[in-house]
This record gives sequence, structure tokens and C-alpha cells, in this order.
Amino acid sequence: MHSVTTRALSCAYLEHGPADGDAIFLIHGFPDDAQTWDAIAPGLAADGLRTIAPYVRGFGATRLLPEAERTGETAAITRDVLDLADALGIERFHVVGHDWGARAAYSLAALAPQRIRTITALANGYATNVASAAMEAEQLRAYWYQWYFATPRGERALRESRAAFCRDLWRMWSPSWTFDETVYAQTAASFENPDFVDLVLHSYRCRWGFAPFAAAYAADRSAIEAHPPIAIPTAVLMGERDGATLPASTAGRETYFRAAYEVRVLAGCGHFIPRERPADVLATVRALISGALAGGDAAASR
Repeated sequence: MHSVTTRALSCAYLEHGPADGDAIFLIHGFPDDAQTWDAIAPGLAADGLRTIAPYVRGFGATRLLPEAERTGETAAITRDVLDLADALGIERFHVVGHDWGARAAYSLAALAPQRIRTITALANGYATNVASAAMEAEQLRAYWYQWYFATPRGERALRESRAAFCRDLWRMWSPSWTFDETVYAQTAASFENPDFVDLVLHSYRCRWGFAPFAAAYAADRSAIEAHPPIAIPTAVLMGERDGATLPASTAGRETYFRAAYEVRVLAGCGHFIPRERPADVLATVRALISGALAGGDAAASR
């Protein structure tokens, strides 16, 4: 594990591949950690890519600096990725994001499109999960935990039994997947971060208007929530049996994209796509990068 200090974090991250390879950031979501990429990163490294998988703020060994605002909102996570890239001296990069990481991947295209080469988004469509977005009843029901976290009872459940609560989410969100309890325990250790509960609660509470957003990210948040068109090659993978974000949430989103764009629904797969179907993720990333390089992006990035 590596660590670097950015404007807001002492950011822990896992790295594979050659130091001079084209960079690809792998951004995890909730409730997960950087180990979700363990079956994917070595394959990308074998292709000559430099993979960087940070522990998102509030997870694992990553720590907020004393002066940082204590928020788990998407704008903060997105800015953290850009700050990490700056700290590592990386100007342009590919990004693969799952769950919260997928939202950050799209948001990077809003904040710094000139720096992003390709986007692979897992388990989230673009321009969703904001207070103004319309949602079908099935999706509202699937997001029960987000409203639950707005209540004292939900806060208590997460604060007092975070490992057990998140284990139940793994089971509910990926009903066809039998995960290894040892692997889960290794991941759940990241939920012992002292900021985990506060940042998770704030992430969902501010998203739906139950708590104020952080003032420091107002400009970034405004740019992200404008949902600008994305002119970056993008692939989206959704799980057919995802119990959190339903595949139908990607319907009609193609109108936002101005470059290559594809959505695939993985039969029998749940929410934790990097863990359940790493071969599909790896194949998708490789195909997307090859297509972008064939279009001339490689020359611009080096």
C-alpha cells in the first residue's frame, strides 16, 4: 500500500504496473474498498497500464486532514481523485468507477474533461441519484437504505453494527453471488475508519436534502449537477440482479454522450460487478481503451 498527502487527505492507494505506463484510476464505492479491484488490476498492469486504486475518503487507511471538510458528497470524492492525480504528477488518465466511484467518474468528465481519456462506469448511470431526478417506484424501493440513513435509527444501525449491516447489503444487492466471508472481513476492516459512518451518512443525507452540502465544494457541485454532455468514450456495465441500482436507471441517458457510448447488462450479476464479473470488467476496459487509442487518443495522451 502507498500513501500521499493531497489538499484534503492522507490518501492510501494500491498500485500495480509500470510507473511510466498510462495511468488508470480504479475508484471503489460503498460499502466496499480498493480491494474490489484485486482481480482486475493485475490484468491491466500486464497490459502496461499503471493502475491506481485509492481508498475513498472515509475508507481504509485514508484519513482526512484536520482542515478538510467532513463530507462524503460526490463533488468531494471527485476532487479527491483530481488532487491524487496532481500529487502523483499524472495529467491524463483512464478511470473505472464502481457505485460511488462511477458517479465520480462521470463527475470527472464535468470538472476536467481534458484530463479524462475513457470512462468505465459500473452499477450507475449518468445523471441519476440527485434530488431533482425522477425515479420509478421500484428504484425508490431499492434505495430504502438511503432514506433509512436519514433517520436516527438508521444512523444507529450503521454506527453500532457497520460490519453486519454492510454484509446484509452485500447479500441483498447481489442475491446470486456467494461471497467468501474471509474476503468480506478483509473489506469490512476498511469500514473501521474513524470517519466512515459520518461520511457515509453525510453522503446520502446531503444528496436528498436532509443535510447541507459542504461549502468548499459548491463550485464543483454546481458544475457536476448541470450534467453537461460527455465527449469521452464511455462504457457502462449494469448487473441484471442489482438490488441497489436497477439497470432501467440507464434508460435514455445516451442523449448525454457525444463520443462512443455503450451500456451492457450482465445477466445474473448483482451490484458488486468488479468482484462478481472481473473478466467482463477487464474485457470492457480493454475494448474501450483499444477503441479510444485507435481513434488517435494515444498520441494526445503521451
